[in-house]
Amino acid sequence: MATDWLGSIVSINCGESLGVYQGRVSAVDQVSQTISLTRPFHNGVKCLVPEVTFRAGDITELKILEIPGPGESRQCGDLQQAEMGIPGVGCQVGPSQNGTGKVLKKPISSSTPQNIPRRMDMKNQDIIISPQQQCSKSYMDRHAETLSQSKGFRRRHNSWSSSSRHQNQVTPKKSGLKNGQMKSKDDECFGDDIDEIPDTDFDFEGNLALFDKAAVFEEIEIYERRSGTRSRGTPNEKPARYRHDENILESEPIVYRRIVVPQNANKEFCTDSGLVVPSVSYELHKKLLSVAEKHGLTLERRLEMTGVCASQMALSLLGGPNRLNPKNVHQRPTVALLCGPHVKGAQGISCGRHLSNHDVHVILFLPNFVKMLESITNELNLFSKTQGQQVSSVKDLPDTPVDLVINCLDCHENAFLRDQPWYKAVVDWANQNRAPVLSIDPPISEMEQGIDAKWSLALGLPLPLGERAGRVYLCDIGIPQKVFQEVGINYHSPFGCKFVIPLHST
Repeated sequence: MATDWLGSIVSINCGESLGVYQGRVSAVDQVSQTISLTRPFHNGVKCLVPEVTFRAGDITELKILEIPGPGESRQCGDLQQAEMGIPGVGCQVGPSQNGTGKVLKKPISSSTPQNIPRRMDMKNQDIIISPQQQCSKSYMDRHAETLSQSKGFRRRHNSWSSSSRHQNQVTPKKSGLKNGQMKSKDDECFGDDIDEIPDTDFDFEGNLALFDKAAVFEEIEIYERRSGTRSRGTPNEKPARYRHDENILESEPIVYRRIVVPQNANKEFCTDSGLVVPSVSYELHKKLLSVAEKHGLTLERRLEMTGVCASQMALSLLGGPNRLNPKNVHQRPTVALLCGPHVKGAQGISCGRHLSNHDVHVILFLPNFVKMLESITNELNLFSKTQGQQVSSVKDLPDTPVDLVINCLDCHENAFLRDQPWYKAVVDWANQNRAPVLSIDPPISEMEQGIDAKWSLALGLPLPLGERAGRVYLCDIGIPQKVFQEVGINYHSPFGCKFVIPLHST
């Protein structure tokens, strides 16, 4: 009879999808071809439901782990029986034609896990809990959804009360601690009741689905429209609030083209703020400097202003205050200054003097000429009073890469200098040194440069520089506004609070 196996402890293998279940047989229904286990374990972990029912078609293998004796109770709610653990080897049962299974009469000795005592404090007493109980409590929350994902069986949802959780075997034991104070500390740390731990995890995805984002934004938009504040997605309305970079006193629109040249510019640039800076031809630029010199902006003043602006830009490229400070004397940068025998070279020498005054190691290259310009002689006289080094041969230039190369070799008029041996040797040295190059007042794009620059510094107004000039910067050399107007240029300063600003190609 099927009722003879009630109370037996069995292990049911339902295949890879459902896994292995162990428990005590509580009911066998031959009509519906089902078998029920009470207090089941799934893959060695105690299930959250007190009873599980299986259909005969889902059972792949059935093992009987323990058969109750004639004097033992067959009731499923026996509190004296140990909890189920990982099963040993029982007797094999194969599915029969009617699906209920055929029991082999040859039993095989089964081994049940022994209870290993574990000491823990609960309500000022030491109790011994089997390892299966610890496993069921610690992994209860982690396997809460295991049964809900399985198929081929139905669950009987009985009430899960706190009393059913404490049906495990608990053996009080006298405390072996002599120090009551130490035990009280243990109670504070480990004395929390395990029943207070939630059985299920918080459903983040389900709770997030309850939030209707579109409805909330629609409500905010309606409120802002009614209150008169700036609404979302309506750019036609004038905002009532302003950002930190908006001028609330502005009454007229910004005019971004504030510099107008008498002739169409071959190339235009723009500043970081969007102001358009047109380029001028070399003839107009030369005329502008000539008129400025006639009004008192002499060559010496222009050289000094150019040297200051170029040195400020070079100091920023060398690292600025992060590298040039009294505590960083061991990281003194090295700059190679390449100058020719013309006014452009004099501008470079002025820049080298200011760099040397700021504790930069400057190596000035200037070829030997029988007769030098007066401006070059004056600048060399001042440069000789600094710690800078002057050389006239390429062999005296450093073999190792320097921090920066400042190029002042090229000139707008004297194109024949490019054919000189010293010029070609210096160009080869600069290209092999692989240091970044800064060109001061480079020539226009029609004239090829021997050294490709990473940065170029224009004076007053930029020339139509080519791609080999790199990124263009503009410096203020102190030309008054009426001097621009005298040569036909409608000029408004684009510099703002700076003397050197970057330009971007439009």
